[in-house]
Amino acid sequence: MYPKIALIGRPNVGKSTLFNRLIRSNRAITHDRPGVTRDRMEGTVKRDGRTWTVIDTGGIHLDESYKAAEGPSELRGFESEILRQTQEAMAECVALCLVVDGRDGLLPFDRRLAEYVRRSGLPVLLAVNKVDGGELEDQLTPEFHELGLPMLALSGEHGYNMRAFEEELRDLLPPEDQWQQLEQEAGLKLAMLGRPNAGKSSLVNAITGMNRMIVSDMAGTTRDSVDVTYVLDDKRYTFVDTAGVRRRAKITDTVERYSVNSSIKSSTKAHVTILVLDGQEGLTQQDKRLIDLLDERKTPFMVLVNKTDLVKPNELAAVKKVYKEALSYCAHVPILYVSAHTRANLKRIIPLAEQIWSECHVRVPTGQLNRVLEAIVTKQQPPVVNRVRPKFFYMTQAETNPPTFVFFVNDADRMKDAYIRYMERSLRKTFKIEHAPVRVRFRSSHTKRAKK
Repeated sequence: MYPKIALIGRPNVGKSTLFNRLIRSNRAITHDRPGVTRDRMEGTVKRDGRTWTVIDTGGIHLDESYKAAEGPSELRGFESEILRQTQEAMAECVALCLVVDGRDGLLPFDRRLAEYVRRSGLPVLLAVNKVDGGELEDQLTPEFHELGLPMLALSGEHGYNMRAFEEELRDLLPPEDQWQQLEQEAGLKLAMLGRPNAGKSSLVNAITGMNRMIVSDMAGTTRDSVDVTYVLDDKRYTFVDTAGVRRRAKITDTVERYSVNSSIKSSTKAHVTILVLDGQEGLTQQDKRLIDLLDERKTPFMVLVNKTDLVKPNELAAVKKVYKEALSYCAHVPILYVSAHTRANLKRIIPLAEQIWSECHVRVPTGQLNRVLEAIVTKQQPPVVNRVRPKFFYMTQAETNPPTFVFFVNDADRMKDAYIRYMERSLRKTFKIEHAPVRVRFRSSHTKRAKK
């Protein structure tokens, strides 16, 4: 684990832009609308021999009844949720960075936030954002000095003073000899994918036991892809809770379009994708599209049918039949019927993900492959096509993740889909690849040992 520094501040002051600059990425959604970052995000920063974690929190709103002696008042809706998550982030941090908007000037909210972070007892840096230096800096920054915090003017959008910003944050860290925790492996990364309000965040909270994700009955409450680290039996797991994926025609909001793209991208970077479906609502066309997409890309994934506690017991068998038939063309994909509310079957998720990932790395020696090939073909010959029966010369394993097997034959165009499926089933059974994707390819060759 690394020491953590949180970026906090009002909505739309540019925290996410600074976060993206620091981690050299575009993980946080940036948009000219207050409150676009709802969940907190974490990223790793490495500078000048030091490594730390930066946290991008949701924007804080404090109402007019706020008093420094009493702390933040109870708020409703998203603002109270964002404030709660910011408080949790602060509890984990060794330092704080209060971000303000230099163009807006010093607002009452900024004064209250300054008092709020000062009471934390942590080192604090005041980052006056959206300032590009020169006369503009001289005009915009003087009033912020009255907050009595170490201050730096900068621009996340244009990169002004970013190097100095990194150095200032680094200097907030405790000395290296006081921070002796070694860098740990990230562990298995699991992407939670699915339509809005399928229960992805509720499942992450239920599995990890952390009330980390914003959970609401409103569809689309998770907009960013958010990493949640969980330790089980001394092993680290990272759940990436992505924004819900709607049917493209319904994506009219610009921010939501960014979120959907980020969700799909996050699933490709994860080790295993967990597709969450709404068991109460039933299988939709969008669910089928997501299954098709993951299968076509040979993505290692499992399906969680959530909210099964809301399905009538006498209807559950029929529901299971629908999902089994819908996934018949990718029968290797495991289906778990779960409930975030009752925690049914949640303990099976991580072991299943471990199994899938392990199977993705099956490697078979070439000698064994060709003995297996002979046995498979002997058991069932390929069908004759245009009076010619396809002839197998040999096979190799081209790669892992997914296991990819290449068959060299006299005419690849003569291979029928049914026989290709037979070959895949045989390979799965022989090499014990139950749930990982498998890629089977055929190449035409006129010699027994053709070049690959």
